[in-house]
Amino acid sequence: MTQDTSNPGTILLIGASRGLGLGLAGEFAKRGWHVVGTVRAGARTELHDLAEAHPDRIEIETVDIAQPQQIAMLRDRLANRVFDLLFVNAGTANMKDEIAGEIATEEYARVLVTNALGPMRVIEACRNLVAADGLIGVMSSGQGSITNNTNGLHEVYRSSKAALNQLVRSYAARHAEDRRALVLMAPGWIRTRLGGPKAPFGVDDSVPLIVDVLLGRQGKPGLAFLDRDGNTVPW
Repeated sequence: MTQDTSNPGTILLIGASRGLGLGLAGEFAKRGWHVVGTVRAGARTELHDLAEAHPDRIEIETVDIAQPQQIAMLRDRLANRVFDLLFVNAGTANMKDEIAGEIATEEYARVLVTNALGPMRVIEACRNLVAADGLIGVMSSGQGSITNNTNGLHEVYRSSKAALNQLVRSYAARHAEDRRALVLMAPGWIRTRLGGPKAPFGVDDSVPLIVDVLLGRQGKPGLAFLDRDGNTVPW
């Protein structure tokens, strides 16, 4: 599926400084969309370079989703905008061998806030910036599937993504009459700073598939937990 570049949409992309987020910003811009991508305040990122190369397609906002006041300030700055798609990509990981019974409380809280609570705060704050028939998506993970957890590895990261999935499912239940589509995206194991160099998939070949799935869900109300090929992931 190819986006009609004669009638582009607008996306608010939370967490676009590098990796999959940066790739998504570039792919949506390539397809004619206007992208408002966010980074955390501070150093220059690759998104700044991309925005300079495509000033008519990409603009940059700042937010740290672990800071509720920054989410509120972002919403207020964008209060007069309407987006066809809100996608929360921001997330984090921890040392993969850490187990829940031994991890420091502060570290577990950091992962859980960034991967579950922060994205939900963004959705709750910014949902009314999304068109009534638009789409709200969040980058989840196949590791958030309880059904598919057969080896028990990465349990801290897994639990944060399972929590995210549960929170979004609760949100969907509370807003059952909402015409907006909801997508939890499980992109697969991808070679990014978070995924590491041994991952089988690259950003360049993964991002177009992810965008196809998101665009394919436009106009379809209700929540779906999908992989990069559009297949349903078991909860």
